[in-house]
Amino acid sequence: MATTTKPSTSFWVISILAIIWNLIGVIVYLGQAYMTDDMKALMTEEQLAIIENSPIWATAAFAIAVWFGLLGSILLTLRKKLSKSVLYISLLGVIVQLIYNFFMSNAIEVYGTQGIIQPLITLAISLFLVSYAKQADKKDLLS
Repeated sequence: MATTTKPSTSFWVISILAIIWNLIGVIVYLGQAYMTDDMKALMTEEQLAIIENSPIWATAAFAIAVWFGLLGSILLTLRKKLSKSVLYISLLGVIVQLIYNFFMSNAIEVYGTQGIIQPLITLAISLFLVSYAKQADKKDLLS
């Protein structure tokens, strides 16, 4: 079925903000994956230990969360139904990463309040984007 419903301005604003948000996530991921010695020098030993000792599956969850989040946001902007599935995969990556950070590492102890607030904001935005894509599909904005 062809999409005939014209998206509102808020659809475009949310879609573009989603791309920007996820681009920031990709930058953070790449910064962590390709951390230079100068960047490491700015971190405490405890922070560096968390990053360097993260299991591969937690790092993979981080990568999945950001790359699928970016792809899903781009697909949402392009008004594609596939955006829902891709954003669900991103959400799964966020959840797996949070499970590791909250329950299997001492990230909250090391990062303090930021170690709680930032991940919860990320979770909330991921949940919102999945919900928004579902609503957009119900309104026949996606094809």
